[in-house]
Amino acid sequence: MKLCLIYNYAQHYRTNIFTLMDKEFECDFVFGDSMSDVKKMDYSLLKGKVTENHTRHLGSLTYQVGMLRQLKESYTHYIILGDTRSLSTWLFCIIARFFFRKKTVCFWTHGWYGKESYCERLMKKIFFRLPNGCIFTYGDYARELMLKEGFSSEKILTIHNSLSYDTHINIRARLKRSDVYMRHFGNDNHNLFFIGRLTPVKKLDQILYAMLESKKKGNIYNLTFIGGGSKIAELQHLVDMLGLKDNVWFYGPCYDEYELSDLIYNADLCVAPGNIGLTAVHSLVFGTPAITHNDFKWQMPEYEVIKEGVTGTFFERDNIFDLSDKIDEWFLKNHKERDRVREACMEEIDREWNPYFQMEVLKRGLQYE
Repeated sequence: MKLCLIYNYAQHYRTNIFTLMDKEFECDFVFGDSMSDVKKMDYSLLKGKVTENHTRHLGSLTYQVGMLRQLKESYTHYIILGDTRSLSTWLFCIIARFFFRKKTVCFWTHGWYGKESYCERLMKKIFFRLPNGCIFTYGDYARELMLKEGFSSEKILTIHNSLSYDTHINIRARLKRSDVYMRHFGNDNHNLFFIGRLTPVKKLDQILYAMLESKKKGNIYNLTFIGGGSKIAELQHLVDMLGLKDNVWFYGPCYDEYELSDLIYNADLCVAPGNIGLTAVHSLVFGTPAITHNDFKWQMPEYEVIKEGVTGTFFERDNIFDLSDKIDEWFLKNHKERDRVREACMEEIDREWNPYFQMEVLKRGLQYE
């Protein structure tokens, strides 16, 4: 088997899984060249051939120049990012279906969200039947939705997502409790945090309003924002307006995993009112549970790391009163079992949210014809 991975971009956080694929398979890589401000991985870490194509943006659609040429190469299998907005992916799969039938094409994709309109569902039913190989979905939720749409259970495999797992595991072995929050806040309140870009889609103002509601009930928390973004000034103003200045720390951007691990490990709960994404994986790998909203069709697939009452909890989407209640309830039920919760969080990542789990799924899926 000779494999070609065709992806929209070589995201730095995917380095671990891409290098494992490079080690385990005879694999070449074809990447697009643009993805906002996401850091790119170091191509020199890959021994397989790496090609970077220009990505043209045509409104909401994209076209990866040079992608179709890969069909003429000697690859037997292709794994392609299954993005319905990619015109080059549509063309690639259609041409492969008619003229390169012996080649196996697989998708790596978000798949179904559950919020699709009738036209979107129809389009996706056509799109996801183009590949003759399997479809790797990020989550079980998407897989179940696709099964309800009539797709074969053998063809749809859940691959989940991962971060820099090997680095995180090495760091985790040296983690210990510290007084990082006591030194900053000067109190022993429970510590909430959010890590990631401080942008409108994350709805971070809801954390502040929920903290105010909890404060009215006598439950006072500390909150640390780790990251930069367009909402910083607005959030700082809201903190002042709500009288929470003594309990909110704008830590700023941080890219040092050792520094981040200390902040995450010694916090008590990650709070993400919008879609949580890889923030959930980052939090759990260092032993801290997470809370996010329960309207899963508007979530990112990584919400699935949260097992109710074990590795976190959920609240009613956009309901700050319910968010406040669920935070209070979490500490009421779990405040004496921090070590148990910490172990449960780490075990969840070790079980299915790491590149070694993903490799096993890839090996199983590439045998599907």
